Amino acid sequence: MTKANLVEQAAAALESRVTKRDCGLVVDAFLDAVKDTLVRGDHIEIRGFGTFKVRHRKARTARNPKTGAPVEVPAWAAPVFQPSILFLSRVDRGQRAAATREKP
Repeated sequence: MTKANLVEQAAAALESRVTKRDCGLVVDAFLDAVKDTLVRGDHIEIRGFGTFKVRHRKARTARNPKTGAPVEVPAWAAPVFQPSILFLSRVDRGQRAAATREKP
């Protein structure tokens, strides 16, 4: 699903109480808030959905797969999403139901 699909689905769910343009602005504002919060090093917890946070990776020595030469990889920060138990169980139930429907 793309951001445009997400905006369309949100606008459809709100049944013309909010325009597609306004839904797009809300989605953009949400994504900007997530990015800004993670840049500050904070986390975002949305109950029943999951947590967005920053995971710090240590510097390490890797190998160039082509030459085998050692390469220094600096420390870096990676954004991660940890889904909630409710979210995981809902996805699992949906996948199991879809798999059951696909069996002949």
